[in-house]
Amino acid sequence: MLIERTSREVIIRLPASVNTDDLQDFLNYARYKELTSGFKVSQKEVDKLADEVNKKWWIKNRKKFIR
Repeated sequence: MLIERTSREVIIRLPASVNTDDLQDFLNYARYKELTSGFKVSQKEVDKLADEVNKKWWIKNRKKFIR
């Protein structure tokens, strides 16, 4: 692995043998960090939003799991 920093970006070179699923997970995390770097949100607010999303998902999908 080779990491290079220029004035505008960071370049990461990896061998072609790297597992693409693992690489995608890493890139998703890096993108998440980039997008959320300017937010100041408490864990309590994050937990509340996650609960709301989970409840809505369960209402929409519960018929697939309970018969």
